[in-house]
Amino acid sequence: MYARALANEFARDVRAGLTRAGQKTLSCRYLYDDVGSALFDAITYLPEYGLTRADARIIQTHSRELISGLPGDLVVAELGSGTGSKTRLILEQLKRRQTVVYYPIDVSPVALARCARELGPLGLVTPLESSYLEGLREVAARRVSGQTLLVLFLGSTIGNFEPEAAIDFLLAVRHCLAPGDVLLLGTDLVKPVEQLLVAYDDPTGVTAAFNLNLLGRINRELDADFDLRQFEHAVRYIEDAQRIEMHLRSRVYQIVSIRQADLIVDFVPNETICTEASHKFRPEQLATLARTSGFRLEEQWIDHQWPFAENLLAAV
Repeated sequence: MYARALANEFARDVRAGLTRAGQKTLSCRYLYDDVGSALFDAITYLPEYGLTRADARIIQTHSRELISGLPGDLVVAELGSGTGSKTRLILEQLKRRQTVVYYPIDVSPVALARCARELGPLGLVTPLESSYLEGLREVAARRVSGQTLLVLFLGSTIGNFEPEAAIDFLLAVRHCLAPGDVLLLGTDLVKPVEQLLVAYDDPTGVTAAFNLNLLGRINRELDADFDLRQFEHAVRYIEDAQRIEMHLRSRVYQIVSIRQADLIVDFVPNETICTEASHKFRPEQLATLARTSGFRLEEQWIDHQWPFAENLLAAV
C-alpha cells in the first residue's frame, strides 16, 4: 500500500518539478532508490567527501556523554535511518543502562531490513517504513508515561530544506514531542568553496553517477525515455545563500516522454534540472534555528577536520 502510494506521489512530484516555471527541479528525496543508495554509500568513502566521517567521529567521541546526560527511560527514533550504521554507537551506550528501544524510520524496505538484522541484537528494533513525520507520530503514540523520546536526524538532511521549510519541518517535529524530549540534529557547516565543489563533483565521477541515476530511476519506474548520455552532472555554490546545488544539464535540445506522469517535456541546450540544494550553516546560526522551532540548543559538538556540527536540541 505505502509503496503504491509513494509511486503515485513520485509521478506527481516529477510532473510538478519538470513543469515548474523557471528552474526545473526534482526532489533530492528521490535520489535514494536502491541503486542511488548504493552509490551514495560509495560517495561516503571518497576522500573528497568528509561529511559522513565527520558525523561518525562526533558520535564516536560523544555518544557516552550524550546518553549519560539524558534523563529517564529513553526511546530512540531515527528519521531517515538507512541501515542505522552510525547509530550503533549510541545504542551500545544506551544498552549499558537500559533495554534498547529503537525505531528506525525510512522509506527503503531494503535499508530497514538490513538495519533490523544488524542492530536487532542490541535490543527491541522496530522498523517503520514511513515518511519522517508519519513515523515519528507513530513512535510518539506508542511510548508510555515516563519515557523520554530521543530523535536522531543525523547527516545533513536538514540542509536540503529551504530555510523557511527547515523551520516548518522542525516545528512539525516539535509538535510530535513533549517538553523534555530531545532532538540530535546533524548540520554541515560553511567551509571553503573549493572544498565543497570537489566534494559534490568528485574526480572519479561517483557523484555524477549518483545524480544521473535519478533520471534512470524515472525511466525504470515511470516509463520514461531519458537518454542519460545527453545530460551531465553540474554543481554550483551560491555564497550569499550558503547553499551548494547539484544540477543535471542538458547537452542538447531534446524531448522526453514520462508516460506514468502523463508528461512530455523539452529541454534546451544547457538547461538544467536542480536535483539537490544543500544549505550550510554557521555554528552560531543553530541556536537561532532551534529557538525559532520550539527547541533550546543544549549542546553543540563540532568536528573541525571537516566542519560539521551535531546539535542537541531540547523541546521546550
